[in-house]
Amino acid sequence: MGATDAFRARPVQPADRPSLVPGGLLDVLGVAAGVLDREGRIVLWSPQAEQLFGWSAAEALGQYAARLLVAEDDVGAVLELFAEVMREGETFAVVFPARHKDGGTRLVEFRNVRLEDRHGDFYALGIATDREVLRGVERDLALSLRLVEQSPIGLAVFDTELRYVLVNPALERIQGLPAAACAGRTVREALPHADAGAIEGAMRRVLATGTPLLDELRVGRAGGSATDEEAQLVSYYRLEDPGGSVLGVATSAVDVTDRHRANKEDRRRTALIADASVLIGTTLELEQTARELAEVVVPGLADVAAVDILDTVVDGDRTAAPDGQPAVFRALAVAAAGGAESSAVADAVRAADPPGQIAKYDPDRLVARCVRTGRPVRVPHVRAEDLPGIARDDEAARLLARAGLHSYMAVPLIARGEVLGALDLKRLTDPRPFDEADAALAAELAARAAVSIDNARWYQRERATALTLQRSLLPQAPQDPTGLEIAYRYQPAGTASRVGGDWFDVVPQDGDKSALVVGDVMGSGINAAAAMGQLRTAARTLAQLGLDPARVLRHLDRTASGLDQMIATCLYTVYDPQGGTCCVANAGHLPPVVLRPGLPPALVDLPAGAPLGVGGIPFENTAVDLKPGDRLVLYTDGLVETRDESIDTRLEALLTVLADAPEGLEETCDLLLTSLRSGNDQDDVALLIARAVPADPAAPRP
Repeated sequence: MGATDAFRARPVQPADRPSLVPGGLLDVLGVAAGVLDREGRIVLWSPQAEQLFGWSAAEALGQYAARLLVAEDDVGAVLELFAEVMREGETFAVVFPARHKDGGTRLVEFRNVRLEDRHGDFYALGIATDREVLRGVERDLALSLRLVEQSPIGLAVFDTELRYVLVNPALERIQGLPAAACAGRTVREALPHADAGAIEGAMRRVLATGTPLLDELRVGRAGGSATDEEAQLVSYYRLEDPGGSVLGVATSAVDVTDRHRANKEDRRRTALIADASVLIGTTLELEQTARELAEVVVPGLADVAAVDILDTVVDGDRTAAPDGQPAVFRALAVAAAGGAESSAVADAVRAADPPGQIAKYDPDRLVARCVRTGRPVRVPHVRAEDLPGIARDDEAARLLARAGLHSYMAVPLIARGEVLGALDLKRLTDPRPFDEADAALAAELAARAAVSIDNARWYQRERATALTLQRSLLPQAPQDPTGLEIAYRYQPAGTASRVGGDWFDVVPQDGDKSALVVGDVMGSGINAAAAMGQLRTAARTLAQLGLDPARVLRHLDRTASGLDQMIATCLYTVYDPQGGTCCVANAGHLPPVVLRPGLPPALVDLPAGAPLGVGGIPFENTAVDLKPGDRLVLYTDGLVETRDESIDTRLEALLTVLADAPEGLEETCDLLLTSLRSGNDQDDVALLIARAVPADPAAPRP
């Protein structure tokens, strides 16, 4: 029977039966025992001896051991050793090839010990085991011990009471405790900082079920003197002897702190980039975009962040100063961790350029070098002599020193190959110095934000250009014509892409008549503003010819047809104070509103007409009474249209607001804009209100 068979054959005591179950190492070794009398005859013979040598007890008892088991050449030496043991009582150990019943030999390791009974007679106890089996066990034990001692994996053995039995050097390093401090103690006793409850609970489950728990990530302090957050992959195994008896629990711990920190850092960086993608560039406002960038990097990347752009970028000139010349920056945003609640952070914020301020930096300043070279500038460990190159002046340097600035970085904002400015980063309370990975992350965030900043810059320039053109083409403070009081407003759209197409005009005519015009070129931007200017000029010229409104619109329709497929709506009115009437023609525009004293406001019923530029469709004149005291409200669709309500609903809202309108025309303009335009600035608005007054200046006005 082999050793494995012996293990399986050995009965295992039930767990609930009180007993002391021996280990199985002797079963593995298969130790054979025999007792010899003074003459060397076998008087006792164990079953293991029968397994080792092949002779049964019946065959061996009474035989001389030397003749039965020892080869002829070794008999003399063995008998001499036997005699010495019996005479002196000393133990001898020998390795020799023992004879087997099958005729072969087995190399055995043999021990011989003298015994004495109560009568004073001597016997010899001989124990032997197969040399190969013994050497195998010795090799396995030596290998196991060496592996445990030299393994980079932390290893520990616990008894069934979950007390430390063994701790290897690797685990000593991981736990920060020597093995002697752990021996005989539980995890709770040895590692008061660890999550002892969870650890011991896991070991109890393994002890009870025999099912290993593998590669559980444990994050936190390992215990003992450890102060930094650490991470280990921990596994638990139940230990059993060859006979199946439970010896305890073994645990292995692989230190993965560096990998865990790297993964954590990767997750942090990924989260920052994801936040930047969502949070930066939500509007086309330059200052808002800069604030979004500064707030994204705080506190994940820096304690204090500032965004500054070159002042020439805003002006649209050169983006960098010539070599040797100071760089002029416009501060856009500053953000601080914790809202600058700590005194250190507050000092660093005071040291930064306030948003909106213009700052001039000499070429030796780090931020100036950053924008001049287009490369990040990093000072991992800031020294006192570094502060003048970082701070804007001596007072700012003093504040940064008091704040504890220990690491600094400036990253250029580059979009479409053009350096726009810099992202300025400082670490005060965060103990980590800026490293290459931080620089790469900051550069990526800056590159993403720079595109949004550049878009916002061009948006503002386009909007300013469109507004300038639009305002230059609108009438400049028109005077009240004969028989009318007027008030007007022009309010541009909130985005550059929507500015450009709305206009109004007041044109005096012969015979005290006046032309009132509102129009809206479909489309937006500079092209729409230019088309609007051409239509307004044409309308003004035609108005001075004294033509009726329908004929004016026919001429404007032909003009619009030649403006590169430009379409426009227009409402053209001629007021005659002598007859108290208005002659109105409509080209696809929203109807005006008339307000008469004592009556509710009403939309003027007009034929809709086709927009200008469609071509070939006639326009009609409609007469509307306008007596002294009556008011006429002309407007473009930006006043009333919204994305989520029908135009009929919005026109009803217009009438509702006008029902409570004050007498003053200026106040009425303001009321309409605040009531109907709140939160709705997606389109231009042109608004013109006229009130009929007596044509004779001496007559009393309403």
